[in-house]
Amino acid sequence: MSKRFTITAALPYANGPIHIGHLAGVYISADIFARYNRMKGNDVLFVCGSDEHGVPITIRAKKEGVSPQDIVDKYHAIIKKSFEDFGISFDTYSRTSSLTHAKTASDFFTNLYKKGEFIEQTTEQYYDPKNKQFLADRYIKGTCPKCGNEEAYGDQCEKCGSTLSPDELINPKSALSSVVPIKKETKHWYLPLDKHEDFLKQWILEDHKKDWKSNVYGQCKSWLDQGLKPRAVTRDLNWGVPVPIEGEDGKVLYVWFDAPIGYISATKEWAETNNKNWETYWKDKNTSLVHFIGKDNIVFHCIIFPAMLQSHGGYILPENVPANEFLNLEGNKLSTSRNWAVWLHEYLEDFPNQQDALRYALCATAPETKDNDFTWKDFQSRNNNELADIFGNFINRVVVLTNKYYDGIIPSPQVFSNKEQEVLDQISVLTNKIESSIQRYRFREALSFLMELARLGNKYLADTEPWKAQKTNPEAVQTIMYIGLQIAAKLSVVAEPFIPFTAKRLRNILNVSSLEWSDTAETLPSGGQVNKSEILFTKIEDDEIEKQLVRLEQIKKSQKKDTYEAVKNQISFEDFTKLDLRVGTITAAQKVPKTKKLLQLTVDLGFEERTIVSGIAGSYNAKDVIGKQVTVLANLGSRKIKGIESQGMIIMAENGNEELMFVNPDEGFSNGSIIA
Repeated sequence: MSKRFTITAALPYANGPIHIGHLAGVYISADIFARYNRMKGNDVLFVCGSDEHGVPITIRAKKEGVSPQDIVDKYHAIIKKSFEDFGISFDTYSRTSSLTHAKTASDFFTNLYKKGEFIEQTTEQYYDPKNKQFLADRYIKGTCPKCGNEEAYGDQCEKCGSTLSPDELINPKSALSSVVPIKKETKHWYLPLDKHEDFLKQWILEDHKKDWKSNVYGQCKSWLDQGLKPRAVTRDLNWGVPVPIEGEDGKVLYVWFDAPIGYISATKEWAETNNKNWETYWKDKNTSLVHFIGKDNIVFHCIIFPAMLQSHGGYILPENVPANEFLNLEGNKLSTSRNWAVWLHEYLEDFPNQQDALRYALCATAPETKDNDFTWKDFQSRNNNELADIFGNFINRVVVLTNKYYDGIIPSPQVFSNKEQEVLDQISVLTNKIESSIQRYRFREALSFLMELARLGNKYLADTEPWKAQKTNPEAVQTIMYIGLQIAAKLSVVAEPFIPFTAKRLRNILNVSSLEWSDTAETLPSGGQVNKSEILFTKIEDDEIEKQLVRLEQIKKSQKKDTYEAVKNQISFEDFTKLDLRVGTITAAQKVPKTKKLLQLTVDLGFEERTIVSGIAGSYNAKDVIGKQVTVLANLGSRKIKGIESQGMIIMAENGNEELMFVNPDEGFSNGSIIA
């Protein structure tokens, strides 16, 4: 019995192109799931679109000296074409600047407003007196209270990853004018999430305790355990969907409220074009709604959007939200602002007709349960050693031999021996394993079973050696080649969700037209004709990889700061005298487990030894710092870091490229000497 699925993929911000982090986090998994369910004969609507409102758009517009509309038009076109060229099989790809979306979002807000689902509050918010405008969180910068990063935003510190509010920042300033912002009263509407706590606890913590991924469930539980608070649904901004209340000019719907409604408005556009009823995909209880997102969107799709849908009434709630963690690039966090990324449109130019190589590598390293790392060497290895040498090699051998021995006609098998029956049984077993893994959103696992099927084919040919048996037992070779072709035919089908370009070429070689997913082992009948073999995967040479590594190295060098940081706010002499700086020597050092940058140091201050946790592992190895004389802020209050009580701070210099260097005292000064 067929099912109906509404599958959504997170709306990408139209303030820049798509990079591999987006693909690994959201779009490849969503595409695999959508393609598989279409093959099962299910009714699938795969929805996405550009998120074209919000502060990142206006920030990019100001930076480039153009209008927000210019920005979204530019990047919407780039993103949409990149997805199409990469084979992401959206049924509709829309945008939140459309008229349909504006009306849908306005109507949704009005429904909740008339039902009294909002709280109206007048609060003080940051205001830029020079530019005469209220400041969204991203327009406020300051020092992070948790890690000391002086370039933290009002909503997040990109250095330590902490979620922040503007009021938590130390020394906040306007990102527009650099002036110190003032507080000014403004009126907004809030969704009282606390009102929905009981419903959300039951729905998430009880109903979905067993079937949601642990990272999703854990983040939701953390939010619910802390207690939910009302969240603003409007903001003071001149770019977005206007608040549909008369007399409230200069206010728009907050992007977190506006964006998920984009799934619904995109469905409406698709339904009108295809003569469908959009409500079937959003209001029919027989429809399964599945959201594919990255971990930074878990709260919005599991707590806030369901609360919105519940408040509105009549909508189905998501059956699952299989969020992925983050992908790093060559050991460093992907960053659009720092250009530390592999951009999809550039990859497609550098590696033409090799979409599947990247799809395969990103699925194989997908950050399904924890952050993972993409490296160009691993990408090359997976293409050359797995796709080309295992998958491609098997297909080439079986097709070449079929053409050589039978002029491309699929032979009739003889009686199957126990060994051959085991191989046929294994085809069905692996097909079922792939299917089970996809249904449980374990796409890396499913891909490993796919490659196991290709390995099965290679091993079967190696064990039976048809090129030798053809001389002594040609009847047995008919069976061998028949079974080999069944494996190839099955690969042409089960590979479709993962590497669709290759699967299509393979079906053309084998003259397989059906895309129906079946666990039947024998799908290619005797007497049929296969075409000539062709190379499915081109090996990637070292110089191609070196070119990419050189590009990344150039990006690193270009990011070194050419200008000095602005001097911090003045302090008094009395403030300075409160600092107790001492000479110390590191006597022991070790890496803090499960961290990348932290070292646990033992420092001799002469009068006592201290334990200090310092984030210097990115620049120094533990064994290399032992014996080094350092400057220590000795009267800094102790605090626990990763369960270790840190009793001071090592004073370091930073060159603007996240490279650290010790500020060493002059030689000859004993431990404990005061630095003044």
